[in-house]
Amino acid sequence: MDRMACVNLPVFPVQLLLRKHPGWQSHPVAVVDSDRPQGTILWVNERARSCKILPGMRYAAGLALAASLHAAVVAKKEIDSAVRSLSAGLRSFSPRVEPATAEPGVFWIDASGLERLHGSLNRWARRIRSDMYRAGFLATVVVGFDRFGTYALAKTRPGILVLEEPEEERLAAQGVPLDRLALEPATRDVLTKLGIKTVGQLIDLPSEGIVKRFGRKAHRLHHLASGQLRLPLQAEKPQPLPKQRRILDHPENDTARLMVVIERLLHPLLKKLTEQAHALSEVQIRLRFERLGDHMEKIRPAAPTLDGRQLLELIRLRFETVRELPDGVVEVVLLGRSVPDTPEQHRLLGPRPKRDLAAANRALARVRAELGEGAVVRARLHEGHLPEGRFIWEPLDTLPAPKFRNVDTGRLIRRIYARPIPLQPRQRQEPDGWILLGLEQGPVVREFGPYIVSGGWWNRLVHREYYFAETREGDFLWMYYDRGRRLWFLQGRVE
Repeated sequence: MDRMACVNLPVFPVQLLLRKHPGWQSHPVAVVDSDRPQGTILWVNERARSCKILPGMRYAAGLALAASLHAAVVAKKEIDSAVRSLSAGLRSFSPRVEPATAEPGVFWIDASGLERLHGSLNRWARRIRSDMYRAGFLATVVVGFDRFGTYALAKTRPGILVLEEPEEERLAAQGVPLDRLALEPATRDVLTKLGIKTVGQLIDLPSEGIVKRFGRKAHRLHHLASGQLRLPLQAEKPQPLPKQRRILDHPENDTARLMVVIERLLHPLLKKLTEQAHALSEVQIRLRFERLGDHMEKIRPAAPTLDGRQLLELIRLRFETVRELPDGVVEVVLLGRSVPDTPEQHRLLGPRPKRDLAAANRALARVRAELGEGAVVRARLHEGHLPEGRFIWEPLDTLPAPKFRNVDTGRLIRRIYARPIPLQPRQRQEPDGWILLGLEQGPVVREFGPYIVSGGWWNRLVHREYYFAETREGDFLWMYYDRGRRLWFLQGRVE
């Protein structure tokens, strides 16, 4: 009989958050969609659940239940990257691994026949759990027969569970509470009011009534739980990255000679991608030093390309920043990430806009190659309480096309300093007026305000009184008085 295992990393985004903030381990913790009082709670740990805090609540409601609740946002990109890394690790225990698309941290693994290789399925499950623990995660491993049964039990029972009979799995799954499953909060709350709290009680409801009242997601969960819908394991089929490798006869310390080796490896790599009708989107250069071990550099062109000269220029810019290698290189490996090639990438003729976005993106790629991946960023509006929290910096991969819009009045540019500048205390009697920064700007001749920003009780109480100040030289400065610290700060200026 075929065997299936479910590996569950409980509240996986919360575990990622606790790796960043290990001091939060003893507190109720939640992951929210935005860092504000009305942000929605997406995941919670066991301490938060014990305080009756559940996904779907507002952050402010959670704080009302537990004043020590800690919360933050975990980016989807970070979650997806961690899931890919764990999937690759689990494939060393079974060639067929399926990560859940709608619930990060849940994996199904084909366990058929593995007891012969590992001695028993229990020992195999313990090795998986130990591997997850070494990676910094807590995991539950349930080995059974059915997709839903193993999933439901993995969501409620810690440690390892190996089921011997399908009937044992089915009966155990019926006792699983619904609030442990990936059920929409509104559906969960309505079912709780109706006294439907377990999987077995959900199965007893008529299927037609569920789809009419609660929608297709709840109907699908009912079909999975009742056994009417049985989905086979849909394992990922990752394609190995194209690879070129060269072991050097002698340790190499000269970057110029190293570039010659890389150039000889790059052309066969591009040829292999051309045969696959793919274009290179990222090249990874792995250097193995004689004593220092492995080191990796990533180079991303402005757009997927097969142009070797462009790629070599980016690689050369990266290596020019290193005057001297710290150790001799004994091995060079080139790995290429690629995407399907398109005819547009080879089109030479055709209408060209006045602004060449491709050239701009190539320039940004050269900046990234020379200064690192975090050198090119852009500001994105973000929900926040304070002015400096109303935007965040995110990486800029490609420059988007400009979008023009008509405006009735011109807008002033307000520049915000990365860190507010402390100002001299304001004196009650100043003969020429308040000198903010220096004599060259002159005293303040007019003020507009105060504009009060108060709140932040969910994190740290803040009370600021903002003013616009016009100096004698015509500068408009944006400043505030922090009532808690009793200090003046310059937040920015208006141009």
